[in-house]
Amino acid sequence: MWGKDLLCLADLTTDDVLDLLDLAADLKAERKRGVMEQRLAGKALAMVFQKPSLRTRVSFELAMTDLGGRALYLSPDEVGMGKRESVADVARVLGGYVDAIMARVFAHGDIVALAEWAEVPVINGLSDYNHPCQALADLLTIREKLGGLEGAQLTYLGDGNNVLHSLLFAAALTGMTIRAGTPVGYGADDAVIARAKELAQATGAVIETMEDPEAAVRDADVVYTDTWTSMGKESEAAARAKVFPPYQVNAELLAHASPSVGVMHCLPAHRGQEITDDVADGEHSWLWDQAENRLHAQKAVLVRLLQE
Repeated sequence: MWGKDLLCLADLTTDDVLDLLDLAADLKAERKRGVMEQRLAGKALAMVFQKPSLRTRVSFELAMTDLGGRALYLSPDEVGMGKRESVADVARVLGGYVDAIMARVFAHGDIVALAEWAEVPVINGLSDYNHPCQALADLLTIREKLGGLEGAQLTYLGDGNNVLHSLLFAAALTGMTIRAGTPVGYGADDAVIARAKELAQATGAVIETMEDPEAAVRDADVVYTDTWTSMGKESEAAARAKVFPPYQVNAELLAHASPSVGVMHCLPAHRGQEITDDVADGEHSWLWDQAENRLHAQKAVLVRLLQE
């Protein structure tokens, strides 16, 4: 077991990740059968949101319900973490009430501080540094669709943001090839790339960064994209809209990928910007399986952190 908290995928080992994926697959099959073991009966999860989310809230709340526990939603206005009340105080108060805390925040430092001050496990539901729960769901989806992860080629197009950071770690830990196609000035953090390459030494993963979107998608098994402007960077939207159009995932660009390529997007999608309607709703789309798998991957995380 990797430790008390899930803050970043780079804190896990390859065995940790594969264990979570195996457990997630088992929990998914269990749910499909309609018989779910109440592994977390009597447990409570506090869900602290600085940023809103459809998938994060519903998947974590339903995950706890399926497992026999309960989840408590705490909105930005209710808590005001870091403004109305310090992160340390929120952590200590919640730690006296619940068995775990999931937080979706702007600054990664807030997640780190929560974990430092809370005596219960803390799960990163998203931060500006990375998005580990999303990446676990992504790995589960790719493994289901391709039959395995090692050697699969994943291409990411667009902004070098928190989602790309987690995908770099995810690919490095599982022996995938990942190509990050990003515009000049919008690439992944250099320290993240260095860490991913360090992790890749143990698995044979290949980490590549480039600017040419056509070269990035060539022969790809999976093409992944995300919004060009993340929450909190709205003031940059106009400037970004001039830079990112060549990275749009559309039929013309996908013609350079594998004929059986799968397309992924962590959602919400800005249709007509980073992805076109015909691709998001077309035969290559894995978006809805990917969104569903947030539930199963997060159930695995909750079980490993709370049952053991």
